[in-house]
Amino acid sequence: MKPVFIPKYISDYLQNNSREPTVLEQIKVAYQKKLVKGEPEISVVMPAYNEEENIVPVLASLCNNITDRGVEIIVVNNNSADSTGALAEACGVTCILETTQGITPARNAGLAKAKGKYILNADADTIYPRDWIEEMVKPLDNNKVAITYGTFSFIPIGSTGRVTYYFYEMLADLTRFYNKFKKSEAVNVYGFNSGFRREQGLQVDGFNHPPGTNEDGFLALKLTDKGFGKMYRVGKSNAVVWTTDRRLQIDGGLWKAVGKRLKRLFNF
Repeated sequence: MKPVFIPKYISDYLQNNSREPTVLEQIKVAYQKKLVKGEPEISVVMPAYNEEENIVPVLASLCNNITDRGVEIIVVNNNSADSTGALAEACGVTCILETTQGITPARNAGLAKAKGKYILNADADTIYPRDWIEEMVKPLDNNKVAITYGTFSFIPIGSTGRVTYYFYEMLADLTRFYNKFKKSEAVNVYGFNSGFRREQGLQVDGFNHPPGTNEDGFLALKLTDKGFGKMYRVGKSNAVVWTTDRRLQIDGGLWKAVGKRLKRLFNF
């Protein structure tokens, strides 16, 4: 069951959005002590475009994850005009520049740079709980699983309240359950909360996709169609990620999103 309200540890990351050198150094130290362990087994890849307002608490949440596996974090600076790249570098993670604008070139650049056996997809406006990395990768140790995807809740930045989003998320979970068994589970896969094996991703041409499709869901289809295994939903409460509602706001707000979801569900 998802929490109705934002957990305190998530709120703490959001409230401590400081760019002071001491804070950035603390994140850098956490990264080195908790995640960097020789050659990485896991590569967390995060595209970022003009994310100076968000990227520090996001990296703080990732760098404080707990796992025995070696992890590298790669921020793909997608031609940002602000201090996104400088902040990522100050936090001690790998930062590469991809000047071709767009989520697909950015994700492909990160995939090409990654050294890990496993790729975890993250976004620069999402806070990750401390068990997220481990919970998302564990199912991939089973070769019958090709790609994992997780659950998420919204952090309100507009006028919509958290309680309202809670009920919207319950509706969304019901439609995802329906999609899994009646339509295509691939539409449940989101790029800010999924994972796969790097070599298999390269074999299916990465995140490239035809017009009218999304890079994340189409990758899931390519991996399963290739026979690499099934899609696996990570539904544990300690792996729920918290993302801002700015995509919903850009697309017209909550009620428009509800309408779109119901239209897709009933094929209107």
